[in-house]
Amino acid sequence: MEAFSDGVLAIIITIMVLELKVPHGNSLEALKPVLPAFLSYVLSFIYIGIYWNNHHHMLHAAHKINGSVLWANTHLLFWLSLIPFVTDWMGENSFTTIPVALYGVVLFMAGVAYYLLAHCLTGLHGKDSEFTQALGSDRKGKVSIIIYVIGIALCFLHPLLSLSLYFLVAVMWFIPDKRFEKKIE
Repeated sequence: MEAFSDGVLAIIITIMVLELKVPHGNSLEALKPVLPAFLSYVLSFIYIGIYWNNHHHMLHAAHKINGSVLWANTHLLFWLSLIPFVTDWMGENSFTTIPVALYGVVLFMAGVAYYLLAHCLTGLHGKDSEFTQALGSDRKGKVSIIIYVIGIALCFLHPLLSLSLYFLVAVMWFIPDKRFEKKIE
């Protein structure tokens, strides 16, 4: 499961970078038209890296999987696989309302899918397991989902408000989740 997930995430990153267009011209001024697409790529690359890092640590803390866990993982990979599409759409349209809102929906659904995967694993390992203790209340996961919902709603006031919140969630998760890391050691 981990190797398959790693492969899918590597393909997602590859697809995203292939969507970046080379600027026409050899001056710094030539970069201006591609700047929104590049900034979208950077944010999405960070998100994929965050998911990969935390997914990796969570799976190393797990001692067993079952069919429900495999389907929950597939559900997560589905939403992550949509990130290149919404990243490109958002960048190509210079962060307008609907593309930024849909980007938030995909992030929200990926957050929900990750939460479900973590809780499928806790159900499999039991409430007194080291895995469940490492996950704890998963406050950061719940807060992230709430911030995504607020970000999607704020998009209709101004897309930059939403992007600020999406960036805030990325900052919250940028440092690898130490809960599982401690249990692995």
